[in-house]
Amino acid sequence: MDSAIVKGYTFGIIGSACYGLNPLFALPLYKAGMGPDSVLFFRYAFAIGMLAVLMKVRGCSFALKRQEVLPLMALGILFSLSSLTLFESYNYLDAGIASTILFLYPLMVAVIMALFFHERAGMLTFFAIVLSFVGISMLSKGVGGQTINLFGVGLVVISSLTYAIYIVWVNRSNVKHMPTEKLTFYSILFGISIYVVRTGFLTELQVPPTPLLWMDALSLAFFPTMIALVFITFSIHYIGSTPASILGALEPVTALCCGVMVFGEQLTSRNVLGIFLVLASVMLIVAARPLTQLVKRHIPHHHGR
Repeated sequence: MDSAIVKGYTFGIIGSACYGLNPLFALPLYKAGMGPDSVLFFRYAFAIGMLAVLMKVRGCSFALKRQEVLPLMALGILFSLSSLTLFESYNYLDAGIASTILFLYPLMVAVIMALFFHERAGMLTFFAIVLSFVGISMLSKGVGGQTINLFGVGLVVISSLTYAIYIVWVNRSNVKHMPTEKLTFYSILFGISIYVVRTGFLTELQVPPTPLLWMDALSLAFFPTMIALVFITFSIHYIGSTPASILGALEPVTALCCGVMVFGEQLTSRNVLGIFLVLASVMLIVAARPLTQLVKRHIPHHHGR
């Protein structure tokens, strides 16, 4: 096999798996008493510094044109709301299930493009939508037949939707040709304002209480943001955006593995089938319709999400 293809798939696997590590580092911070706003403030703050170093190393200019400022501010708010609703959902849902529902965002992109931009939606799209709804309904029953928290499901759906809007907006705005790291840097820079306000302008900011938890906060910025962003960008360069986006299915799989193996989350056979149907619905959309223009540089860097 061509070495470039091997590199592309290797980078894609590593990058996509890193995206799914949010719960691994966030949940210990929650257990220590920190809320999502404080956790995300530190994640964004560390990521801003890391992305600034990356931009400097790659010789990327920090300069903005006047007409780019307002779109970037709006994108930053969307990006931040997507992160906030996802991290809030961890208080109500198992992280693996939350990450699986979040992965519906490529399907939402396809629906938005069909409804608002007259992009043709074929029967496959409708079939994928039905499949995803069936999958989510399978996820609605937890261990012992208990219904999972619908408020938590709603939070993840909002997270997925805001991220889908973010992707569409990027590709319909005057910042669509901006380098990935620069776009992410300014999205996070403007997005952090949400957490500054929600923590009473940092007067209610909760600080990690131990050195190990500071490492968790730092790792949130490093692995699911920096490493994932760099490796997915390399993957797209070597194998293209559609194969790289299909590898994005490893994000919820990684989160599921972390939830089950590290945090003792339980899955029923019904849940496993639901997860499979949700992933299959997204794979149908990505594989059948090239979302190359829409997912070209924005395969789930939530999370940065």
